[in-house]
Amino acid sequence: MAYVSVPKDLTHVKSKMLFGLTKRQIVCFGAALLMGLPLFFMLRGSVPTSAAALVMIFAMLPGLLFGLYEKHGQPLEVVIGQIVRNRFTMPKVRPYQTNNLYAVLER
Repeated sequence: MAYVSVPKDLTHVKSKMLFGLTKRQIVCFGAALLMGLPLFFMLRGSVPTSAAALVMIFAMLPGLLFGLYEKHGQPLEVVIGQIVRNRFTMPKVRPYQTNNLYAVLER
């Protein structure tokens, strides 16, 4: 008998809008399509079709990644923001410091 497993935590279930895609995925795919298709048609006359298609794929790739990639429930822009903050804006050495009530009383 066939059965479907139901997740116990329903907060992680995302509502699907169209063709099994979430709103976020539809918006990201639409933006990628609006960026890649005109580029393909502009380049098709001046370069070979295969090269124009390759340029279109590379132009659409960021939109597709922003729509599909998720790590630990966080979208790609959050993950990139955390990497940038960790690598460039936060100090490299973080000394151990506490706000201890007993240390305040000793002073």
